[in-house]
Amino acid sequence: MDDSRIFVDADACPVKDEIAETARAFDRLAVMVASHDHRLEPREGVQIVQVDRSDQAVDLYIANHIRRGDVLVTQDFGLAALALAKGAACLSTRGQRFEDGMIDYLLERRGESARRRRGGQRTKGPKAFTAGDREQFLHGLTKLLQQQQENKLS
Repeated sequence: MDDSRIFVDADACPVKDEIAETARAFDRLAVMVASHDHRLEPREGVQIVQVDRSDQAVDLYIANHIRRGDVLVTQDFGLAALALAKGAACLSTRGQRFEDGMIDYLLERRGESARRRRGGQRTKGPKAFTAGDREQFLHGLTKLLQQQQENKLS
């Protein structure tokens, strides 16, 4: 088995099945991290880590265990920024690759939305997750893992 892992911010992750299947196809361990409030089913090639329900427990676990060459699947821009700083590759649950150059913009935009909400304005939430989003994620994860595999071979 490849020693790099796929970490998953699993509390609200809609693509856990796709991650498990793709990780198995690429001989990678998927590490699903969730609070005790979320029930995760054990399966081959998946390590389940349950943490307490405090606000940042999942993020702290991942930040403390992720390393260069690992992959992180998350919707959390702050956690993605931490993982990128450690040399991990990051992907959203919709297949968007987080890069160093864009993360500052995403964090700034998130902060601006929070300020507007505190000021009483309504902001839009994320769009409903679709089958097309699922397919785009699967394509993005497969492409990322293929690139990593090719880089290790060369």
